Amino acid sequence: MTINRPGRPADLPSAPVLWARWALVAVLEATTEGERRAHHRTGTWADGDGLHLDDSGSTWWSLAARGEGRWVLYGEDESSGCKWHEPPVDLLAGAPSWLPHARLEDLLGGAELGCVYWFENGAWARAPYPETLDDDGLDCGMSRFADRADVLRTVADEDHGATSAADAEALLAHAEAYRLTPELLMSLTRDPHWRRRDRPAMTRALEHAGLDRP
Repeated sequence: MTINRPGRPADLPSAPVLWARWALVAVLEATTEGERRAHHRTGTWADGDGLHLDDSGSTWWSLAARGEGRWVLYGEDESSGCKWHEPPVDLLAGAPSWLPHARLEDLLGGAELGCVYWFENGAWARAPYPETLDDDGLDCGMSRFADRADVLRTVADEDHGATSAADAEALLAHAEAYRLTPELLMSLTRDPHWRRRDRPAMTRALEHAGLDRP
């Protein structure tokens, strides 16, 4: 799936699919050591606030559920021109009341927010952009999850531990169907080349993400 620059709501997969793909990577990366990092955590992870991505450099993102059928995606990549545009883009124009406005306003006040998308009634939406805006950072931030082939490559690489391309496909299919149990997770993965799998942490991340819900 191609993401335009700037991004368009239709560029993103549905929120449940985006959540499942992102969450699977978070589960595969989960470690107890990572959970203990209350500040400056990097990588991809799941917790009680949702899903997160931070490369400790140019990009950070969060995806959070906001009630039945509602999600909010927000973050920043250095490629976003929203806050530098003249006049600055109002990222919350037309935004629904159920968004975490206090959190988003705080980020806006600190010039730390590159874009905001929200999902309800089966579709993504965002604030209107001026035609002169070149990029909002969505492509650099979310293309890794929007393109299913990219997700499969990540799941199958030596850092994430899928045992084969077929098992990577099985892992992703189970995640997208929300039927990925701890037993399936462990049977379809192996220890990455640089560490042992942390089953307790992976199971906790799986529970946070809800990928094994009935």
